[in-house]
Amino acid sequence: MEKIYSENKNKCELAKACPETIQFLMSYSKALDIITYKNNIQFENNLN
Repeated sequence: MEKIYSENKNKCELAKACPETIQFLMSYSKALDIITYKNNIQFENNLN
């Protein structure tokens, strides 16, 4: 098992995102509102 992980270690690359994508995701997360009703039902609202 050690051999498998040591061989594939160098094949991993970090994904790069453009600034527009990051801005879109940040705006979406700020606009998302989750309301919990009676501790077991959740409503997701997009405030835009």
